[in-house]
Amino acid sequence: MRRFVTLSAGAALALSSALVMAQDSPESLLPPGFEKPKPKASVVPSPGSTPVIQAIPGQGAGPAAAPSAPRTLPNGQRIPTLKELEAMSPDQLDELLGLKPRFDMPAAARRSLNRVGILDESEGGFPAGSLGMQNPGLVRAVLEGNKGRLVSRWGHILLRRGLASRMDAPAGMNPADFAGWRAGLLVRMGEGHLASALVQDVDAGNYTEPLTKAAIDAYTFTADFTGMCPIVAVQGNTRKDADWRLLQAICASFQGDGASGMAQLDRLQNEKVWSAIDLLLAQKYAGAAGKVRRAVKIEWDGVSDMNPWRFALASAVGIEPPANLMQGTSVRYAWAAATAPMLGLQARAAGADRAAAAGILSSTAMVDLYSQIYAQQDIEGDWRTAADGLRTAYVGATPAERMAAMQALWDGGTDADTRYSRLVLTAYAAARMPVSAEFAGEAPDLIASMLAAGLDRNALAWAGQVETGSLGWGLLALAAPERSQPVESGALGTFYSNDPSDAYRKSGFLLAGLAGLGRVDDATAKDFAGKLDIDLTRQTNWTRLIQQAADVNNAELVVLLAGLGMQGNGWDKMTALHLYHIVAALNRVGLSAEARMIAAEAVARG
Repeated sequence: MRRFVTLSAGAALALSSALVMAQDSPESLLPPGFEKPKPKASVVPSPGSTPVIQAIPGQGAGPAAAPSAPRTLPNGQRIPTLKELEAMSPDQLDELLGLKPRFDMPAAARRSLNRVGILDESEGGFPAGSLGMQNPGLVRAVLEGNKGRLVSRWGHILLRRGLASRMDAPAGMNPADFAGWRAGLLVRMGEGHLASALVQDVDAGNYTEPLTKAAIDAYTFTADFTGMCPIVAVQGNTRKDADWRLLQAICASFQGDGASGMAQLDRLQNEKVWSAIDLLLAQKYAGAAGKVRRAVKIEWDGVSDMNPWRFALASAVGIEPPANLMQGTSVRYAWAAATAPMLGLQARAAGADRAAAAGILSSTAMVDLYSQIYAQQDIEGDWRTAADGLRTAYVGATPAERMAAMQALWDGGTDADTRYSRLVLTAYAAARMPVSAEFAGEAPDLIASMLAAGLDRNALAWAGQVETGSLGWGLLALAAPERSQPVESGALGTFYSNDPSDAYRKSGFLLAGLAGLGRVDDATAKDFAGKLDIDLTRQTNWTRLIQQAADVNNAELVVLLAGLGMQGNGWDKMTALHLYHIVAALNRVGLSAEARMIAAEAVARG
């Protein structure tokens, strides 16, 4: 039976302190709006009655002064000029005159804010009440404190599942804010499409500032700017920033008022609040909708950098930015390209070589992409060679030929991440290889490839072909669903002797994984830890929190805290201490399969 016990306020403060040290500027843990009192409701007189006006103390009621000529509308807005009225869209006029409703749908069609998410517990999501009784400040700090890049592919997959689950907000937290902070983290993880689906689970009339920001980021990541139009229509002029005004112009064009949309873009151009290249791209995007079209020529001369809006607008109109602008950019652009259907197959494949290692793409999705490249006869060069090689890896005439094709794909990776993405790509081809001593030398890569897709049973078939203390043995010692006997010190010593990694990182990860899974006795673990100069008993604010979450069997909170502890752009940023607590906590709350895959991945990539 699952229990959802609230962690102590002290624990929440402890994590807050840890996050403050990791951030440039600490932020309040109160949700936006909590600092301001709610406005008092105005009293509206009933029809036919005369309102009673109380005189100011010390003054008589006296005759009323002649009213001055009104300079504002009843809603307090300034009366626009005739020129401004002509440039307004119908939606803007409705809002100005107070005709725009807060909701754009009848009451019966509005969705509840309870249990916002897209993955129900019956579909593999976490229980809806997992965070209901948790400290809202703690939950917000964990979500906002995660920068989105995780070292582990399997950690990413698990965190994505937790964030997408259909859940109640913690008591005292606005459910729309909760959805916004979850969606924001999904965007930072490169899961823009999933973030878009999450924000769409909330009606536009219920949007708050965190949810609006997350929605803008999600639709920008996916280059789907029109996805924001229902939100822009309902919120109207509540925001005045340049990004919002650009969205208003685009939405006006796509709603049939192209003249107003282009006029708004012209004003932004005159005000120089957006760069010239970005406004040209926006004009090209907006012009694709209505009758008002312009001949827009995109020239990249003088453009020296890339930003998310620029990349998204270019992608949306089918333009791939110049290669020199993409060199040295954040990996988020590769993640976005991997799932952008409007880009060419080669650009998507280059992004997939980073996205698969991160956990964004599955092995099946990678195979589908390479299959499309294989079918596209006009694609030549490296991608043609890779697609042909993948086909050979599956249907080559002999096992040796298939093995050679896989090896060529792995070695074609330009760095550790792209090589691991190729291991993800070949997972099912590796599972088709016959278990044979002929390929014992390639067993570690074959095993790692299968485990990258969770094919642990196929990988375990190679147990008889790996020597005790070898890398392949270490992977299987962690990946096996069960182990009858603890790992002996001699096997660990042999692994240590053969460990080529920096500072014996693989050995440290092996010990952390085995200890977290309970597959090594305390005396052996202590002795081996001393050899590696690591202390798995050391406590930090984070280790105490994830232990407490495991103590109360709260799997969702364990997952969020594990994601917080797996941040980094490479496995050299992970410590054996963090890995031990992540694996141990996941194993204790019933996520042993994920714990085993994360531990094995750490040794494979360490």
